[in-house]
Amino acid sequence: MTERALVTGGAGFIGSHLVDALLARGDCVRVFDNLMLQAHPGGVPRFLAPEAELWRGDLRDPESVKRALSDIDVVYHLGGMVGNGQSMVEIREYIDVNAVGTATLLEALVGRRAQFRRLIVASSMVVYGDGAYTCSEHGVVAQALRPASRLRARLWEPICPHCERELVAIATSEGHPLRPTSTYGISKRDQEELCLTIGRSYDIPTVALRYLCTYGSRQALSNPYTGVAAIWANRLIHGKAPIVFEDGAQKRDFIHVSDVVRANLAASASPASADYEAFNVATGQSITVGELAGKLALAMGRPIPPNISGAYRDGDIRHCFADVSKAKKSLGWSATVSLEQGIAELAAWVSSERLGDIIDHSDRANEELKERGVIRVASLDSGKTAPGSSS
Repeated sequence: MTERALVTGGAGFIGSHLVDALLARGDCVRVFDNLMLQAHPGGVPRFLAPEAELWRGDLRDPESVKRALSDIDVVYHLGGMVGNGQSMVEIREYIDVNAVGTATLLEALVGRRAQFRRLIVASSMVVYGDGAYTCSEHGVVAQALRPASRLRARLWEPICPHCERELVAIATSEGHPLRPTSTYGISKRDQEELCLTIGRSYDIPTVALRYLCTYGSRQALSNPYTGVAAIWANRLIHGKAPIVFEDGAQKRDFIHVSDVVRANLAASASPASADYEAFNVATGQSITVGELAGKLALAMGRPIPPNISGAYRDGDIRHCFADVSKAKKSLGWSATVSLEQGIAELAAWVSSERLGDIIDHSDRANEELKERGVIRVASLDSGKTAPGSSS
């Protein structure tokens, strides 16, 4: 049955891919997007299908949101600002756009709640803060510790809150406590919890999808606060080494954008038992960020070793990879794209882009974050940290 879908943030990286999939199955799609210049140079939605109905507007504008919801059956809420580093500087903006924008959308949904079959909200791994860990003596711990004194000494692994032994990372399930470590993480937690709480209170069937590290074509290459794979691809195409924080041994779970799109479609079609639940959207496999940098460089034909900087950013975590059993059981979904396939797709797309249109702002962005004290580099000689110093 043909549905009318609204995709907030639908002109962006994940959103434009989701719009394509919805159109391909015959849905009528409306996109609500502010076309933020940082993600859309010149304010132009490069990847949005012409068959989609584009409404340019701000999620914080109640009247614009109400109009965008007219005649809509299903809402896919992907709109918002992304990026841990930038969020530690633009604190108010991230909370305003992500949390207040979501609250504005929800008020409009509540006003005509019987109209909507389902709300799907894009959450994120950042709601967890650090991932799950186990201690050799105390088992699974509720909260791993990364004291500033250890980071200054370049001791990166979290420690047990009971015995201070270093911990071992394990797969993070949806029941893991939500303790975000950045403004972005707090805003995404608020987005998710607002949607699930209001959805449950007003009988608007709602599903939250916690994306892990999403990568693939159409990510904003010139945005220095986007996903790490896109930032590194930008640097590599300019002949620069990928910059890796800490020691590069951080474990992450990278999922291709096409699998994220499939998860949205599965959530839309899921049984009522999935309502008001959150699901990890990930591969269930981990790789270190240093290994990923090497694989991406080889795939792009630019085997430049990464720059393991020894720096660390406030708001970053050590390890997070997902337990995906809940999504497999309740949504009938699992990732299908291997890391090798996904990186090859990203590399081919980046290579097809015009080099003149790809601007590397990462060095400037990192310098600004150093000046603000968000990026710190420990002195191996003194054990003291001088914000903005170089390794």
